Amino acid sequence: MPTWGQRIYQDKSPILNQLELEKNWKLEEEEEERGKMSGSSLDFAFGSNEEYKPFRQFSRDRILNDMLKSPQSKTPWKVLIMDKFTVKIMSYLCKMSDITDCGVSLVEEIFKRREPMTSMDAIYFIQPLKENVLLVLSDMSGRCPLYKKAFIYFSSPVPKELVTYIKNDSSVIPRIGALSEMNLEYFAADTQAFLTDHDMALEDLFGEDAEKSRFFNSCINGMATRIATVLASLKEFPNVRYRAAKASGGEVTPHDLVPTKLAAAVWEIVSKFKSSIPDYPQRETCDLLILDRTVDQIAPFIHEWTYDAMCHDLLDMDGNKYVHETQNKDGSTEKKEVILEEHDPVWLELRHTHIGDAIVRVTDKFDNFVAKNKAAQIQSMGKDGNEISTKDLQKVVQSLPQYTEQKDRLALHVDIAGKIFDIVDKTGLKELGKLEQDLVYGDAGAKEVINFLRVKQDLNPENKLRLLMIYAIAYPEKFEGDKGEKLMQLAKISREDMKTVNNLRYLAGLTAKKAPAGAFSLKFDNSKKKNAAARKERTEGEELNYQLWRFFPLVEELVVQLNAGELSQQDYPCMNEPSPSPSPNVNSAPSGSVRTTQAEPAGSHRSTQSQPVVSRRSRRTPTWANKANSDDGSSSDSVLRHASSEFSYKRMGKRIIVFMIGGATRSELRVVHKLTSKFQREVILGSTSLDDPPMFITKFKMLKTPEVPVDKHRK
Repeated sequence: MPTWGQRIYQDKSPILNQLELEKNWKLEEEEEERGKMSGSSLDFAFGSNEEYKPFRQFSRDRILNDMLKSPQSKTPWKVLIMDKFTVKIMSYLCKMSDITDCGVSLVEEIFKRREPMTSMDAIYFIQPLKENVLLVLSDMSGRCPLYKKAFIYFSSPVPKELVTYIKNDSSVIPRIGALSEMNLEYFAADTQAFLTDHDMALEDLFGEDAEKSRFFNSCINGMATRIATVLASLKEFPNVRYRAAKASGGEVTPHDLVPTKLAAAVWEIVSKFKSSIPDYPQRETCDLLILDRTVDQIAPFIHEWTYDAMCHDLLDMDGNKYVHETQNKDGSTEKKEVILEEHDPVWLELRHTHIGDAIVRVTDKFDNFVAKNKAAQIQSMGKDGNEISTKDLQKVVQSLPQYTEQKDRLALHVDIAGKIFDIVDKTGLKELGKLEQDLVYGDAGAKEVINFLRVKQDLNPENKLRLLMIYAIAYPEKFEGDKGEKLMQLAKISREDMKTVNNLRYLAGLTAKKAPAGAFSLKFDNSKKKNAAARKERTEGEELNYQLWRFFPLVEELVVQLNAGELSQQDYPCMNEPSPSPSPNVNSAPSGSVRTTQAEPAGSHRSTQSQPVVSRRSRRTPTWANKANSDDGSSSDSVLRHASSEFSYKRMGKRIIVFMIGGATRSELRVVHKLTSKFQREVILGSTSLDDPPMFITKFKMLKTPEVPVDKHRK
């Protein structure tokens, strides 16, 4: 297993082949079943009685209703055929039980050899690639086609030449039952987040001489196509806004123009949807804000103190999978994989809370549950030697399966919270976290960093490197000349690792001059000095209760300003001129969504009229873990219920979609959930990838062209 400094790029998607697909689906179904036994389910988290469908639920229903439940298919059972990419799309949206409930008896991969199923119809869900189309034609041509009829659904718009390929095969045309563009070429990684699966975007677009690579334009065009499928799927016509290019060292570089280029590419595609997609809106229905990692370089490296972020940062997790050790009745231990996702109501309640609060709440929940649950009380009576009546024994039999599942679920989170607390305590993470946030807000500088590195000699190299990267971004002038070399020696950081700090110059608005061979130097634009001084404090919000929750990603401020109609037109211009506002009687809601009947201007929504604009980043009073109210545990529903449904509104304002080029963070994912509830506008986070700090470090190391070519898989 590679260490943090040796990590290489891997396809972290949950599905790589059919066996892995079935394994993950089985695991998810087991977790969902536990959730049902605990009085909760996925529908409960979304609010099953509500009309409004959040992003991932909407995408899932399109798969099930518009594709798998095709009324045109006449056979009772169908074969579902996908390529590797669409298998991943499917795995983010549906479980195997969802698919079989739609009459699918077999799931196969298009590139694998398949047996004929001449009595069944086949549903093809594939990318519009020439090799895929040729395979479909091969399956359905000749005297003996593999399937009775083919229903072909493409994940994104089909090039005309591929349509011509199909039309020219006269023997296949009568055997095609449907030919449709689903516009679902994205991974719905969260109820309010999607990924375009461009893991290499940071290097392809911001690396050394990236603009000279053939991957530069292909990456931008690929992102644009997949963002456009999100808009087409939701039937949203956007106001396309983007981070404006700003000169670095007197000239605008190709790096500076990346958001502009992507915005133009997206606009070129979606502007054609008005005439090519039935019932597509003819005026703007949502806001799309295109950003890149230059807007907030600190967020990828600072320690985020929420339960979700610390699980992924500190624990050895594979995506959302966590290996939990349980104890059997005979005293032996067993390792079990669990998935931390929406089917787990405890996870839903705790994931965006401060880790201190999460530890207190999950511990209280477990103690109260064991103390007050009837089955537990009866079990205790038996252990004390008291006789158990027949009536009591019947209660045990009836409640014990549910009791066990609930107890195991709470025990899982007690275990996770305990491990995180031990890591924080043993590694001195609280002191490091305080220094990181003091650097961000200008409350600490060279003296504090030097003293900390002298005292904390045993701090692990990864945390030292993250500290120096935050310091370099906040105070770039402290790395000029030989200052960087001295810091490297003090921290005992290898020259290889220190190059990661130096690579910040590719993303942070630096001069075009390069350091002399063999030298270490951060040549930031002089106007960028003392970045920490520009960060302001907030004076409101639940985060004020915690000293280690001062930091918030700048995406939050940008969305707040966009919602209030106060986002700078100079810094974030609009690619298209918004259409004139319709009369009050015009319904601007796209089909399939529930919106206010009139598309209101940004900032005019009732829920935000009295909301003040939040300042940059805020100071919070020092508290490690204020004890929050928790369920008393007297009933199974109260113990495991989700504290509040994130979608409890029957009427939602216009969507806000924020796309982050170069990878999004857990803190930014938390923000979109928070602001959705606050503004009653669904805020969706899109990105090329969702990365944790170790992966961001790996990616920054690769921004400079390596001496030895690296074999990389690009999308």
